[in-house]
Amino acid sequence: MKIQGCEVEAIGINYKIHTQKTKHPFKIFRKSQLETKENGQEPEEKSETEQSCSGIKHVLKNVSCRAKLWEILAIVGPSGAGKSSLLEVLAGKVSPQSGTVFMNQKPVNKAQFKKLSGYVTQKDTSFPLLTVQETMMFSAKLKLKLPQQQLCCRVKSLIKDLGLDHVAGTRIGDDRVRGISGGEKRRVSIGVEVIHDPRVLILDEPTSGLDSNSALQIVDMLKVMADTKGRTIILISINLDLLGVNLRLMGLELPLHVNVVEFAIETIDAIQQQRCLVQLETPRQLQGIVQLKKGDDAEEPSKCRSGKFTLQQLFQQSKVIDEEIINAEIDFLCDFANSRLRETMILTQRFSKNIFRTKELFACRTLQMFISGLVLGSIFPNLKDDLVGARERVGLFAFILTFLLSTSIEALPIFLQEREILMKETSSGSYRVSLYAIANGLIYLPFQLILAILFSLPLYWLVGLNKNFVAYSQFLLLIWLILYTANSVVVCFSALVPNFIIGNSVIAGVIGSFFLFSGYFISNHEIPKYWIFMHYISLFKYPFEGFLINEFSNSEKCLQYIFGKCKLRGEGVLKEEGYGGESSRWKNVGIMVSFILFYRFISYVILRYRCSQRGSKSVDIM
Repeated sequence: MKIQGCEVEAIGINYKIHTQKTKHPFKIFRKSQLETKENGQEPEEKSETEQSCSGIKHVLKNVSCRAKLWEILAIVGPSGAGKSSLLEVLAGKVSPQSGTVFMNQKPVNKAQFKKLSGYVTQKDTSFPLLTVQETMMFSAKLKLKLPQQQLCCRVKSLIKDLGLDHVAGTRIGDDRVRGISGGEKRRVSIGVEVIHDPRVLILDEPTSGLDSNSALQIVDMLKVMADTKGRTIILISINLDLLGVNLRLMGLELPLHVNVVEFAIETIDAIQQQRCLVQLETPRQLQGIVQLKKGDDAEEPSKCRSGKFTLQQLFQQSKVIDEEIINAEIDFLCDFANSRLRETMILTQRFSKNIFRTKELFACRTLQMFISGLVLGSIFPNLKDDLVGARERVGLFAFILTFLLSTSIEALPIFLQEREILMKETSSGSYRVSLYAIANGLIYLPFQLILAILFSLPLYWLVGLNKNFVAYSQFLLLIWLILYTANSVVVCFSALVPNFIIGNSVIAGVIGSFFLFSGYFISNHEIPKYWIFMHYISLFKYPFEGFLINEFSNSEKCLQYIFGKCKLRGEGVLKEEGYGGESSRWKNVGIMVSFILFYRFISYVILRYRCSQRGSKSVDIM
């Protein structure tokens, strides 16, 4: 499909948000319900007091703007004026209550626009353990359908254009891992969004939090992009030195410690009285500025003819644009860049790099499992084949379950970080949420198997459990499934909870309640009927029963002798505990696999919901 270079225009944008706090602790299954008249039209305007009482705030009122090719459109205004909201409307991340966004004089198709645009958020979200070059390369692989050699050439060229040659092999870094500087991170974020050569680049406060030198480099880089690539660039929050000069020329003195933009907006009436249009010589790359006055309408440019005046007209400068370049057609990829198989392979490769470079998740976890197996084996060495030894085995199995299911929570912060990156990347159409879930599940299978081997190998033979290789294989399988079940539970709740503190509390409570109803403390015959359902959904019940069956089923060992005759064998222990025999061995394995699939599917559903809401959300203020 061919499409022309992009000119973006917004007309009559109105956007409201809820300001009342939600009572739901997780803040995910909610939509802002906006008041409408019975005929579907917008309600009449309310005063600020009425809006506050109703819990609805009118953020954008009849805002109009236009961003042209080869230009940087700057959106300025005081804090809370709705700059970021307008930016999200233009980027297609938020659906306004009324108004229309046009691309080349046609209503925007969001699916097309996200392929033709790049959206750089104020917060830099990248994998801290990947290098600059790896970050760019994975982004290129997911967004472009090009041979490997061309991908490498494009990434190297972009890194050079961004001035990141000297840190190409350096990890991004975060608070815990030393990496590149803040200005370099911002350039990486921009690079990730322009790797597919978008026609429109939207940036939310690109210089926020940077020193003056880094901010200058970012703005200069954007100027070059606009001048040489013909991109339409929209950003917010820039410094306007010439605005202060012009205000002083008009006889308006800027008070000390007052932002020049806020002062200009507050004195707009005085400016209107002096003249309708002031021609101001501005840098070539800065062609238009949209002002948003907090709580007021942003007037349309055409109202200058009736005596109205806006900051956009104050800085407007005409420019002759090459019509041939405007009408130059560009390729438009309407579907995902990769096949499902290749997309899964790319995501799996990226997951593997992050796992093996995360010391807390890989090195420390593998060491922890091996040492834990050794320590448990030394605590329960060569258990006797009697009734006392049988009870010690049951206690050992209960501890193993508690230990394995509770220690997997350490991966929660990593999953929460991945969730933010997932939502950003899927909102731009880089890959499918379903394949992300599949890749996430596949990469942890071998990792959990390694942990299971390191834990079970010393433990099983030091304790002296059922000395049979088939029995050991069954024990290893159960350990593997327990670890993977715990991982799936953490993945599920990481998709649900808003932060680590709540996630840690919720998962700990769930694991504790499952252990209580496992059948170890109280048998299923003694559990009250109104709680019996917890016994059957407990993550502890089926592996615990599997351990007991693997150890005592078909055992010829006698656990108790009375007058020289065997009175109790392993099968008797299973009956006393209320568990099935050999027939339940593979049933328990099947139910554990079902638990894994269930929690993985729920996590996918939640992530899919979150990502779909990101494209049509209504913001809530907390």
